[in-house]
Formats: sequence, C-alpha cells, structure tokens
Amino acid sequence: MSQGFSMETSAAYQQALDYLFSFVDYSLVRSFRYSEGQFDLGRMCQLLERLGNPQEAFRTLHVAGTKGKGSVSALAASALRAAGYRVGLYTSPHLHDFCERIQVDGLPISHEELVGLLEEVRPAVEAIPRLTTFEITTALGFLYFERQGVDAAVVEVGLGGRLDATNVVDPLVSVITSLSYDHMAVLGNTLARIAGEKAGIIKPGRPVVSAPQKEEALAVIREVAAEQRAPLTLVGSQVRFTAGPHSLDGQDLLIWHADEQPQMDAYLQDRPALDWGPRRLSIPLLGYHQVENAATAYAVLEAARGQGLAITENDIRRSFERVVWPGRFEVLRRDPPLVVDSAHNADSALKLRLALDDYFPGRPVVLIFGASEDKDIQGIIAALLPRVRQVIATQADHPRAMAAGQIVARVHQHGRPAQAVLPVREALRAALTAAGDEAVVVAAGSLFVAADVRQAWFSLQPDSQGVAELAGTRG
Repeated sequence: MSQGFSMETSAAYQQALDYLFSFVDYSLVRSFRYSEGQFDLGRMCQLLERLGNPQEAFRTLHVAGTKGKGSVSALAASALRAAGYRVGLYTSPHLHDFCERIQVDGLPISHEELVGLLEEVRPAVEAIPRLTTFEITTALGFLYFERQGVDAAVVEVGLGGRLDATNVVDPLVSVITSLSYDHMAVLGNTLARIAGEKAGIIKPGRPVVSAPQKEEALAVIREVAAEQRAPLTLVGSQVRFTAGPHSLDGQDLLIWHADEQPQMDAYLQDRPALDWGPRRLSIPLLGYHQVENAATAYAVLEAARGQGLAITENDIRRSFERVVWPGRFEVLRRDPPLVVDSAHNADSALKLRLALDDYFPGRPVVLIFGASEDKDIQGIIAALLPRVRQVIATQADHPRAMAAGQIVARVHQHGRPAQAVLPVREALRAALTAAGDEAVVVAAGSLFVAADVRQAWFSLQPDSQGVAELAGTRG
C-alpha cells in the first residue's frame, strides 16, 4: 500500500528499517537452530515490561499454523470490525511494505508513526541484549495497538508457536490452522513435532480452535488441549462445512454443527425443516482451501462470542463477503489469466494445482517460480509440474532465495522446459510472451516472488499499452 511522505520522512523511515534489521532477523538467515537459547520469551517479556505491557490493553485472538493463518486472521479481523470493534491485525511477512504488518481497522501504521514509535522504544531495546527484529516489531505492534485504543487484536504467529515472540499474550481464543511440512529443519521433521510447537500457544482454560488436521497432528493438539484444560473445537468434526457454488468472483460455503446433522441430512435431501437451514457464507477468496479457512474463522468467531465479544451472524456474513487478502490465488487478469499465489511448500502447491484444475480446467500453465533455499523445492515442483507446460525460474531480492539456475536444473530433471530469467519483472515479461492468449500464467513458490509480480503488473496500470508492451503482444 503506497503512502504519501516527504523526502525527510522517506529517509527517516529507511533509517528506522535499517535499525530494525540491524538486529538478528531469522527470516533472512539460511539456517539456524530453533531452541530456547535463541528464542527466549524472557527477552520479550522484559521488553514488554519496560513498555508497560501494552499487550494487556486489548483482547487477542492468537493464530498459529503452517498454511491459512493469514487468511483466517484477515477473516476474523474483518468480522470484528463489522461488529463495531476497533481492531488490530498483526501479520508477517508483508507483501509490499513493512508497515502492512501492523494494521488498525484495515490501515497500516504510517511510516511516520513507525519511525516515532521505534525512536521511543529504542532505550528499552538497547537495554536488553540479543533481541531480534521480530521481537522488536511485535512489541511495536502491541504498543501501537494500545496507543490506537484497539478493542481486540488478531495476532498471527511468526514461526512455530511455543517460543514465538507473540506467545506472550493471554488470548481469548487460540487457533491452529492447517499443519503440514514446512521449516522442518527448525520445527522438526514429523507432523507430531511440528504440531507440538504450534500447540505451544494453547493456554490454560482458554478455548482453542483447530482446522482439519491429519491424525498425527490432531493427536498432539488433543493431548496439549487436555493438559491445559482448554476447550477444543475441531473444524470438520464439531463444526462442519461444505463448499457451494464458485466462480472467479468468489465462492459459497455452508456451515453447521455436528448436533445439527439430522437437519442437514434433510436439507440436502430437499426436505428441509421450515425453521432451520445451515449458515451460508460467501467469500471472494478462491480455492477450496479457502473454504476450510473460512469455516475455521467462523468457528473462531463463535468461540470469541462465547468469551464475551458481541459478534452477530450478520456481522460475519457481511465481513466475509468483502474481506481482502491479496497474493493468495489472486487473479490479476482474467483473460488471458494471470494468477499470483503464495504456495511455498508441497501441500500448498498441491492445493494450488487443484485450484487451477477447478478454475481453469484444461488450460496449459506457464509457471513463474522462485523459492527460498530452505524450502522443499522437490516436493513443490513434483506437486505443480503435472499441470505446467513451461517454467520461468526467477528469484526475488532476498538472502534466502535459491539461484534461478538451480531451479532450472531441478525442473529439467522432471522433463519440463525451463529457463532462468532475472529480475522478476523480466520473468513476468517472458511468461506473458510464452503464454500468449492460450495459457494461464501463474507465479508461485514464494510470497516475495508473488509480491514482485504484483508490483510489476500494477506498475503498468492503468496503461493498457504498457501491459501489451510487457507481454510482447497486443490485445
């Protein structure tokens, strides 16, 4: 999101970011050991104590998971706003601008406000050794939410859960979205170990909502919830859902509870009870996985209602219809299609392929692909390539980005044509040219690549001539 600012503000903002990133930033480190020695909640507690514990000034929904946590967070925050609350949203990473990570009522913190807050907390930061970039950013987010008088905040976990800097909150509801293999060198190489780290956000007596999980992960979540005496709601079991009609404009879903199954059976057999029907929701987010995310967000909001937040069914319905969460199976152009997606592990790549089959059946795909070195490149490629005609390998300007030439070599092993094109803007040009009017151009493998493709595309709007020139064609 662009922000108007003077040259002085721009320079001060860049200096603030330089200062933030002068601390250890594990998102930029190729490999590290995830341990109490490096991820110490004691540091975070000390910092927040010096700042007056701003996280205690508002109610929190705390969201962990491998995939879908951003979408669930965006849906929940949108519903809380529709219910009349002043709402903070803390997510990471950002798509285009660092300030997107800290939002109040859908608007990111301004560059000026970030500069001022960082200058204010600097003495506290410099009094505590070994703080990380994420810890400081999280503290800034909490302080900003307090200063803005938010009633409630939706806080997304950065990495893992148990030792994450956000895990200092006492949430109204803890949330665990879909778990799959990612950051395995950090969180563990089994779903049980990954689930153990994510379930570390479950707090004594506080409700927890889980998206549908594989049994290995679900067993751990059940065990931790029982140990913490935390009431557990399972989406797909207690809160049930099914997809409805869908198009490129959005999709519908139906939601009901397990004890309503007899009524739902009758409804599905065209003999519904006169006074009953499932909850029907519409979302603009595409792909079946977003149906699951919407059902999870609905269950979270029900749990929050049980904890005292006044949220009506109409609030949820209206807010879900207009939620915005870009870069996730986002169709930038319909004909010929251009899609950006943040799929960056094997599970999300498979979901992307299924979405392509669903929305663009039979159309060939030209894939713009770039990924971080620590990702399961083989797994992602294996999931996507059956649907891909040609790969344009590229890399974002990020320290962990895998060299495009290495990606080409991996693709060639699968018998698909591939070429390396840098930078991402030129990769978009090459892909549009290769696709012509027939194929779907899809950018995936990294949120950073998706962001760069979005930026390259929108930098040409509304100049349709510029779009034609980028594609190398007209029309």
